[in-house]
Amino acid sequence: VQLVQSGGGLVPAGGSLTLSCAASGRSLTYYTLGWFRQAPGKEREYVASIRWSDGDAIYGDSVKGRFTISRDNDKNTVYLQMSSLTPEDSARYYCACAYSVAVIREPGAYLFWGQGAQVTVSS
Repeated sequence: VQLVQSGGGLVPAGGSLTLSCAASGRSLTYYTLGWFRQAPGKEREYVASIRWSDGDAIYGDSVKGRFTISRDNDKNTVYLQMSSLTPEDSARYYCACAYSVAVIREPGAYLFWGQGAQVTVSS
């Protein structure tokens, strides 16, 4: 599976931003797509994931209620809509793909990764 990300950029605190991740290479029926982020000097943090087959999604505690993960079956694309952004959300965001029908948080389970997109939230 190849993952190509788009989106990212600079946004003021309180603003919104949407990241996209287009997948290609195989059917995603038995896959889970996820988003992770990593800020300089910090460990990779789980953000959200979605089961491709039915859209079931889970979120990390730090983004719950502010971020929404979704997918477009026709476009084979997963999105991360981010709102009420704070400077603490600044990081490089990665989409990833796991061969799993369970919606999972562990980054080690994700086999394929996008190139990443920088999100910077100004105060």
